[in-house]
Amino acid sequence: MLDRTIIPDFQTITSINIPPAQVITLSNGIPLYVVNVGEQPVVKIEFSFEAGNWQEPQNGVSLFTSKMISEGTRKHSSSEISEYFDKFGSFTESGQGLDRANFVVYGLKKHLSSLLPMVQELLNEAIFPENELETFKNIQLQTLQVNSEKTSFIANKTFRKKVFGNIHPYGNSMTEEAIEGINRDLLINFYKNYWQGKPYKIFLSGNVGEKEINLIEQYFGIQKISQSLDNKVFMNNILPKGENILIEKEGAMQSSIRMGKQLMTRKHPDFFTMMLLNEILGGYFGSRLMRNIREEKGLTYGISSNLALFGQAGYFVIGTDVKREFTQQTIDEIHKEIKILQTELIVENELETVKNYMVGSFAGSLNTPFDITDRYKVIFSENLPLDFYQNYIPNIQQVSDIQLLEAANKYLQTDSLFEIVVGGK
Repeated sequence: MLDRTIIPDFQTITSINIPPAQVITLSNGIPLYVVNVGEQPVVKIEFSFEAGNWQEPQNGVSLFTSKMISEGTRKHSSSEISEYFDKFGSFTESGQGLDRANFVVYGLKKHLSSLLPMVQELLNEAIFPENELETFKNIQLQTLQVNSEKTSFIANKTFRKKVFGNIHPYGNSMTEEAIEGINRDLLINFYKNYWQGKPYKIFLSGNVGEKEINLIEQYFGIQKISQSLDNKVFMNNILPKGENILIEKEGAMQSSIRMGKQLMTRKHPDFFTMMLLNEILGGYFGSRLMRNIREEKGLTYGISSNLALFGQAGYFVIGTDVKREFTQQTIDEIHKEIKILQTELIVENELETVKNYMVGSFAGSLNTPFDITDRYKVIFSENLPLDFYQNYIPNIQQVSDIQLLEAANKYLQTDSLFEIVVGGK
């Protein structure tokens, strides 16, 4: 009988084998990345375009374009498109981020030949109907109005704007004026400049083989591809200096705190050191910030730190929501924990625990072919080495306590951090 009073043995994971991605170039030069893993007859196909916030001429255009791809074509209405995918037991997703936009289809591989013609139609013949556009604008306006009453939303918006600047694509946030300014002509122009017949990447994953690859070639390898408009260039040689900002919100019962700065991308030599340092400070439930500010002092339900990583830049942020009267005490405790990281070496037991947690979480994040493909998306979209994730565990394990102390002093000086408080002190 199993004795549940005895802690089971565990082994430290020293390496992990990630199935390779097959890289294929279609006849027209479009790259196709294939991850053939899994036993279930399901597939995911994602089309990734350089059509995110970075490329948009006006705030909100990228979001509206990506979300309205399925709202109608020259041949089919939005309801007909939806019914078509439903008929084959499949579903679609479309969205955008700071760097890219995407269109994704999930379905059974036996239906792939039926799904791809409709996908091809959406990517080349979307018309952005006026009625659907007005409906989506109203939804976005109502959502923004609700969110704008939340201290956490205001804090996040203010933080990004301060860290990157008002005109930087990573610092922009949606406004009512931006939503009202969206029109069909803007969306059609953006679609023509960055979607329709423009370069993109295709990621095919699941139980797939030559038949599925040939279908991709049949429908997307013959399309004529022309270059997108040139990307914007934003120089970040001089980083903004840290600043303390208090935004009083009358009637707010709590304050939202955001503290951080602009930081590195995955290509930076200190990336893995900062990943580990962030995890120790506030990256998981057993982190120092959680132990101190939640468990010991009971100032908040949750506090965390995070590295947000994008193609051109990234940022480090600490975030929490507390009662107004606990605001300054919470900030003082955050500064205290940062100071300890800058003056005291991390003990071996804690360092080993956090490394094991990170390694285990990484291994657990590769359970499905779709998870694996998401890793390859990062590699190929950000031009990282092919072995970037294959070497993830060794790169984490080799970080020393001295490197962490040096990184804390180099990157976490409190006078270099933006401190945003929305609510009150």
